Amino acid sequence: MKALALALAASTALASAASAQEISEFRLGILGGENAQDRIANNECLAEQLSSSLGVPVKIFAPADYNGVMQGLLGGTIDAAILGASGYAGVYLQDPEAVEPVLVKTNLDGSYAYYSIGFARKDSGIATLAGAKGKVFGFGDPNSTSGYLIPSVEIPASNPEIPAAAMQDGSSDYFADVKFTGGHEQTIVAVYNGDIDAGVTWADGQGAWEDGYNSGALRKAVDAGLVDMNDMVEIWKSKPIPEGPFVLRKALPQDVKTEVTAIMDNLYETDADCAYGVAGGDTLGFSPITHDAYESIIAVRRAKIEQGS
Repeated sequence: MKALALALAASTALASAASAQEISEFRLGILGGENAQDRIANNECLAEQLSSSLGVPVKIFAPADYNGVMQGLLGGTIDAAILGASGYAGVYLQDPEAVEPVLVKTNLDGSYAYYSIGFARKDSGIATLAGAKGKVFGFGDPNSTSGYLIPSVEIPASNPEIPAAAMQDGSSDYFADVKFTGGHEQTIVAVYNGDIDAGVTWADGQGAWEDGYNSGALRKAVDAGLVDMNDMVEIWKSKPIPEGPFVLRKALPQDVKTEVTAIMDNLYETDADCAYGVAGGDTLGFSPITHDAYESIIAVRRAKIEQGS
């Protein structure tokens, strides 16, 4: 057994050395949606594991918006990231060979679905989307799945009174105004502080509303002490959306991709606290995923592009 352990240790060291010879650093992109300091802090544990295994420095990039990470992956300045489903679709539609999805965050029930959640302050008197008519409505980032793409399609489709044009920035067709806040955290804080009347964000839809559900932007806001969910009310919920994938640049050396995938795949088992921060709440870890899981989101995003919205 001792000889086997030594052999395994030697092979691991050789693999890391080989990876270090092929790449001089590894660059991890973190999507916008909350302040950069928190995003970096939640992912430093992952960066440390990657650096130790790959034998090279790992740099974390936390651009202000989703597009910063997307362009980094397309331009080869970012090697890996957890994208939203719409963000992955956006990258794929620009360059199908840029990245490959390898893993997806799983919920406590083993699923990998989440929801776009419409919400308002309880004391606003808004209890449904109909109650938000004539009010100021907030989306997050234009490249966000739950913060824009899905609600911009599903809300008009399920509410004939609300025209598709009402989902556009500055529109007055249904809401008094529609604003892009810049990200999920910004939307949540804006609604909570009364700067806008209602908005959308994301959550796994599991667990208690008072906790911000088990994972998602609401849970992050609760953990950060930014909101008290007892002061908020849910006014709309989308159909299930596939969680965004952890993607790797296709051009990376195969042994690097294999090693990084293994670290993420085992993150919950090796460091549950780290997995909580990376996943944005309670999770069972990460499971394999392929491009096929995102075909429907790609189709929706392609249609939006063709419509010019």
